[in-house]
Amino acid sequence: MNQLRYKLTLILLALSINTWAQSGLDKEDRFIITKEDSWFDKEYDYSQFTGRVTDRDKSANILKVSSEDKNIKFFRAGDLVNFTVASKDSNFCQGYVRNVEEKFFVIFVKDLYSCWENSDYFRRGTLLHFRSQQLMRRVQEASKYRIVLLKRKKDFFKQLNDVNHFIWSYDQQKVLKASEYDLKIVELQKAKQKALEMMVTKKRDQIRLQKELIRRLSELDVELNHYRIEKDDLLVDRWHLDHDLGAPVGKRPQKLRAKK
Repeated sequence: MNQLRYKLTLILLALSINTWAQSGLDKEDRFIITKEDSWFDKEYDYSQFTGRVTDRDKSANILKVSSEDKNIKFFRAGDLVNFTVASKDSNFCQGYVRNVEEKFFVIFVKDLYSCWENSDYFRRGTLLHFRSQQLMRRVQEASKYRIVLLKRKKDFFKQLNDVNHFIWSYDQQKVLKASEYDLKIVELQKAKQKALEMMVTKKRDQIRLQKELIRRLSELDVELNHYRIEKDDLLVDRWHLDHDLGAPVGKRPQKLRAKK
């Protein structure tokens, strides 16, 4: 009984510590993202940006452009870009993205002279104004995907919070689990003791029942013998009841003897 009280005390203590730990975590949960933001501004035109030519081939058909716009990382090979030279008021030239690096991208220009005069030398360092609707769509898609990533990050942080909570409260959880099984062991021991006592009681009752059944069977045997029906044949029975003493017996009726 004292052992059971001790185990119950341990359970109550562990429950109180666990409740206190949970209340402390609920007050300040730094892992939950309360605001989802993709850094996307609907009023801003992401299709326009500037870049500067850093390198070119001899034919000026392939240009390497550096840009401070970090959204150029969303370019893919084959994307169409339109650009003009900043120092000239001319038509747009068309280029196709060939490669993208950090702060750089390479484009292929089929006809550069639609926005540049034939007589002028196209110098390195020329500032270009770019416009790309595909980049605008890529930025919108990236903003949506960023929201998905934020939700995934939130889920991972929640899982990490649960794991950390289990690790931090491992000792309390261990005491609770051990106490739970200790209670089950005590209950099983009680059930075992009760079952054994029931078996002893049942054995005692069965012994009494055995004696009573034997007594009643004996009484039934006596009554069965008393109420047995027998068939008597008088002629046959009488013949067998006569005593055969071995003495000679004359024939009957005997002949009459005449008087002398």
